[in-house]
Amino acid sequence: MRSNHEIDYRIFGEEMQCVEIELDPQETVVAESGAFMYMDNGIQMETIFGDGSNSGGGFFNKLVGAGKRLLTGESLFMTAFTHTAQGKARVAFASPYPGKIIPLDLQQLGGKIICQKDSFLCAAKGISVGIEFQKRLGTGLFGGEGFIMQKIEGDGLAFCHAGGHIIERTLNPGETLRIDTGCVVAYTKEVDFDIQFVGGIKNTLFGGEGFFFASLRGPGKVWLQTLPISRLASRIISYGGVRRKEEGSILGGLGNLLDGDGR
Repeated sequence: MRSNHEIDYRIFGEEMQCVEIELDPQETVVAESGAFMYMDNGIQMETIFGDGSNSGGGFFNKLVGAGKRLLTGESLFMTAFTHTAQGKARVAFASPYPGKIIPLDLQQLGGKIICQKDSFLCAAKGISVGIEFQKRLGTGLFGGEGFIMQKIEGDGLAFCHAGGHIIERTLNPGETLRIDTGCVVAYTKEVDFDIQFVGGIKNTLFGGEGFFFASLRGPGKVWLQTLPISRLASRIISYGGVRRKEEGSILGGLGNLLDGDGR
C-alpha cells in the first residue's frame, strides 16, 4: 500500500523528452518551477511552499523543507497540479535540455534515491525532495558536483532528467564502478559513493579527464548520463569565446555570413 499518490504516466520523444501524467480525481503531481508543458481542463495549479511532501508540522517544517531546496539550487516553491473534475485528466512536463527522463518507482528502490542537485523533474504528491550531504569531506571538496546532492524519498513515482543517453547499472555487493564525476545522475541509498584520485603524473597533467574519479561500490543501482550539462555548457562557452581560424584571414566577416552568423 502506497502512502503517496498513485499515478500513471507515458514518456514521449527521444532527444527532447516529456512525461505525460494521467491523474484520477483528486490525484496530485508536484513539479519543479518551469517544467510544466500542458494540461487538460479540470486540473488546477497551486504554488506550494516547501519540499512537496505531505508532512505536517506547520509553517516551520515547511520553511525547513524550502530551505533545504534552496541549498540544492532549486526554488523555494514547487507547483502542485490536482485533478478536481471527473474522469481522467493529463498533465505533461518537459526536460529542460537534450537528454532522457528517468522514471523511478521509489517503492521498488528502497524508498530513497540520491541524485544530482538539478535532476528532479516531477513526482507524485507525498514525495519529499531534500538534501543529501556527502559523508566524506573529500567527496564534497573534489566531487565535481559539490558537497550537497538531492535526495528523493517516499513510496511513489518520481521522475528525473539527465543529459544525453542514460545507462542503468546494477552493482553486485563489493563491485566497484569508477566514473567521471559529472556523469553520475543518481544511485540507490545502499551504494557507497566516494572520490578517488586518478594517480600518475602523466594522467594528472596530460590526461584531460580531471584529477578525480567518482567511485561507486555496490550493492545497488546507479544511473549514468553521457552528456553532463556542465560539460555541454563549457564547450559552448569555449566555442563562443574563441575566434575560429577558418573565419580569420581570408573570409573574415564573410565566413560568419556563410555559416548563418550575421553579426
